[in-house]
Amino acid sequence: MTAMLNAFILIALLLLSIFFLYLRLSRRLPERTDDTSVYTLEAMTTFVKATLHELTSSNLADFGLSEEEYRRRKSKRAELKKALRGCTSGDLRDKEYVKEIIADLLAQRYELDDAHLNLLLPFHQPESLSAQDQFDILLYTYKKEAGLHALDRLVQTYEWDRQRRNEEGQLETYRITAEDIRNVFAHEAPCLTTDDKLQLVVQRIYQHYKGFSVVDELRDMRVDGVSGGVSGLPPLMWEGEWSLEEDAQLQSLPRSHDSVWLFYKGKSIHLSFLSFGSEQELRRVCQIIYKHNFPGQLSEANGFKVNEMADGSRVVVLRPRFSESWAFFVRKFDVQSATLEQLIQDEGAELPIGLIRYLVSGARITAITGAQGSGKTTLLMAMVRHIPEVLPIRVQEMSFELQLRKIYPERNIVSLRETETISGQQGLDIQKKTDGSVNILGEVAT
Repeated sequence: MTAMLNAFILIALLLLSIFFLYLRLSRRLPERTDDTSVYTLEAMTTFVKATLHELTSSNLADFGLSEEEYRRRKSKRAELKKALRGCTSGDLRDKEYVKEIIADLLAQRYELDDAHLNLLLPFHQPESLSAQDQFDILLYTYKKEAGLHALDRLVQTYEWDRQRRNEEGQLETYRITAEDIRNVFAHEAPCLTTDDKLQLVVQRIYQHYKGFSVVDELRDMRVDGVSGGVSGLPPLMWEGEWSLEEDAQLQSLPRSHDSVWLFYKGKSIHLSFLSFGSEQELRRVCQIIYKHNFPGQLSEANGFKVNEMADGSRVVVLRPRFSESWAFFVRKFDVQSATLEQLIQDEGAELPIGLIRYLVSGARITAITGAQGSGKTTLLMAMVRHIPEVLPIRVQEMSFELQLRKIYPERNIVSLRETETISGQQGLDIQKKTDGSVNILGEVAT
């Protein structure tokens, strides 16, 4: 009788364990649904956030896994955690991995056919797509063929970098408008497959969850840089108390979160059709875009940060009270184009190229000066090629921009940068104690 009672208790405990395990798993990944009310980007983003949080924070010991399965899931979780950290640092591999995870979660939770995807974005009604939607589709279709040169090809094909004149004949700011996007979209008339639509939806969810909002894909492109929060009314001008008349006038003006600018071949181009949507979203982007390798906290006491991203881009972030609004600047350097022949191609190019080679080979003290964005850093990358390989090189920078060891991995090069506790002058003093023969100052500001 006792043996039967014990067996009954064991079976009951086993059934309870299976039941609780089922509840746990079902809470992590709900059953597929056909309820059209949940087919919104906001609902899907909330689901992705909750599910990924559960996947990275739940206790694996609660699932009664075998030792081999436990190790496998633990390794998978560590890989996911690493990707979730790395994707906000500009690592494209981590970004693609996280997007694949999001796509898998959506496929298991939702019915994602053409009809349901059209509920998320009106792909079937091109006239109902916003300018941002149309631009995302154009960039995606060009990216399938041109890769990270997609934006460059779009700008060149439709001359978006040309300067326009206003009604008085005066030159205007370089600008890409919503009308430009709609005209190009109507001309291209891109045809999307179901998988294309899914990838666009996944990118839209990703960029508001872990990405850099509307500049997420722009930042990855082979352009000179991108910035946000650098035009429009700062919060100080529209959050205060104003008269009704003043308030009506302010409502019609763009605000700081409506500011997205592209830096392309030395030109600052205003993407007036793009907006972060709210000051909170701009602030979120500013708070995560500089976090690569944990450079310290951006705070009111320390109102700016200069850092590099995982792909070598330089990022500068500003915040109030130091700045009148939240703003960021991403500057990219094309390592592949760092040769004198590629940089200087006009008629008579052999003259400046020859002069630069003689200056470097002759070990002359040389200064490279010019306007912001004129290509000083890229030219310096190219000049290093002509320094004799027997000479060790020591570099002092504000942030690691030159990436010389990536271009010349076989050479004796050490780069130093300023930190919160080590000044540039101290870095130069330390260089004198090494065996360097060539000293390069990447950026001289003091």
